[in-house]
Amino acid sequence: MLVLAVDTSTPAVTAGVVELPPDGPPVLLAERVTVDARAHGELLTPHVRDALAEAGKALADLDALVCGVGPGPFTGLRAGMVTAAALGHAVDRPVHPVCSLDAIAALVPGEPLLVVTDARRRELYWAAYAADGTRSAGPDVLAPALLAERLPELGVARVAGARLGGFDLPVTGPEHPTPVGLVAAAAAALRSGAEPGELTPLYLRRPDAVEPGARKRVTPA
Repeated sequence: MLVLAVDTSTPAVTAGVVELPPDGPPVLLAERVTVDARAHGELLTPHVRDALAEAGKALADLDALVCGVGPGPFTGLRAGMVTAAALGHAVDRPVHPVCSLDAIAALVPGEPLLVVTDARRRELYWAAYAADGTRSAGPDVLAPALLAERLPELGVARVAGARLGGFDLPVTGPEHPTPVGLVAAAAAALRSGAEPGELTPLYLRRPDAVEPGARKRVTPA
């Protein structure tokens, strides 16, 4: 099964072409990754094009797409999800949503794990995972100090993702979701041919922009 994977939930602009065999781990054919929080909309489509070209494939060769749905900031996350939805519609292929934290965790099973990514505003997006890779808590957003207070109850032994927070835990795994991780997280659904879930973004908090209030009167009534 040939899968295109994209993610824009972190500062990384990620696109990759992955082969998913009937059994065993996904195999990366090509990827393009640029870490630039302001370039999601500008770089994602060229990254998709270049990854397909390097793999010697076309959009019509794909069997499915996988898209990271966050948690992440509104603007960056929207760029990846809209692109994935448009490409899936154009070639009539299913688009499977994946929690972007799950994609990081999928590459480092074996011990209870904490995965964090940068939520800005001095906060972290996070989720906890059991030794078998299943999510045991989250996703949620917290300040690092508050998350550190929860570590004993979460029972995690390692931390993966953004190198932030200063947790007293061994650091492992990738900093950002990878194409292989995204496909690994969606492997069961892809192999079963299950209908994809809704492409619903995990924002976890309201956007910075708010509706303007009533206009103030500048002249006497």
